[in-house]
Amino acid sequence: MAFNQVKVEAELFQAQSHLYKHVFNFLSSMCLKSALQLNIPDIIHGHGRPITLPELLSTLQMDPAKSSYLYRLMRILVHSGFCTTSKVPKGDGEEEGYNLTPSSRLLLKGNIPSLSTFVQAMFHPAIVHSSESLGDWFISDEPTPFHTAHGMGFWDYLSQNQEFNRLFNEALISDSSMMNLVIKDCKSVFEGFDSLVDVGGGKGAASRIISESLPNLWCTVLDFPHVVENLQDSRNLKFVGGDMFHSIPTADAILLKLVLHAYSDEDCVKVLKKCREAIACKGKGGKVIIIDIVIEKKDEGDLKDAKLFFDVLMMAVVAGREREEKEWEKLFLEAGFSHYKITPILGVRSLIEVYP
Repeated sequence: MAFNQVKVEAELFQAQSHLYKHVFNFLSSMCLKSALQLNIPDIIHGHGRPITLPELLSTLQMDPAKSSYLYRLMRILVHSGFCTTSKVPKGDGEEEGYNLTPSSRLLLKGNIPSLSTFVQAMFHPAIVHSSESLGDWFISDEPTPFHTAHGMGFWDYLSQNQEFNRLFNEALISDSSMMNLVIKDCKSVFEGFDSLVDVGGGKGAASRIISESLPNLWCTVLDFPHVVENLQDSRNLKFVGGDMFHSIPTADAILLKLVLHAYSDEDCVKVLKKCREAIACKGKGGKVIIIDIVIEKKDEGDLKDAKLFFDVLMMAVVAGREREEKEWEKLFLEAGFSHYKITPILGVRSLIEVYP
């Protein structure tokens, strides 16, 4: 009886720790946001070797009285996997120094790829306040939590708030900097075609990489007129203003990078049908290339967390979702496609090839 009581108490304390961890997860995010605001990743990188706490404090021109607070921030960054520690010679002894990890190297502003701007955009109040409104939204009749928080939809908010619109577009460009890895590993996916339309391609970051890597491929970026205005065409890349729900230029292949996850199933089918019409000129030789998240049961750890958090983000901000394979398949079949191929080689995202 006493043993069972001890076991119950141990489970309760374990449950308490688990609960506290998730209650305070937002503080981990805020520490990461603070590190970006203070430019800590770039400072460590520029130092050229592990940086000690006094050196970091001096570079930040911070009040020495805040040394213990900075130590506590760095301790969290180490715990979260954004820094490592190593011993640095100091006089006759040694001192602890901080260095970057692969994750924090992705935050370096001058690097390619860099996700610094993407992370900053996700910390914007427009995004954060939407997630805070999830509970209110569930018992309201608003289309999305973003409507609940801001009184309008995400796309309308973007068009009316130039500062956030600029940051959001820069975030998409930041995220597309990972495309050079896609081309390196998956160049054959884009070969064999004369033309490609990048639907919802924004400022053309992904298409620029594709067009430069495949100079014989004619690339067209389709996005809203206000997104592509004043953008310069190049030899094999042009920008076209339009609406993917109304018309998509004809091409041998269509690219949809992180587009469909922002829309409902009904809207996705509409877009996919337009894509199918656009590649009809190529017959059975055409295809739609989708770069998006596929939630799989075998996912675990950081990969599982990232995919599920992205799904909640889509629920909070727009009327979209991240989908399991069976949900993707349903969309493809409803849009009139015959078969598809999923290649999970892009980290959080997968490469999906869809055929007529």
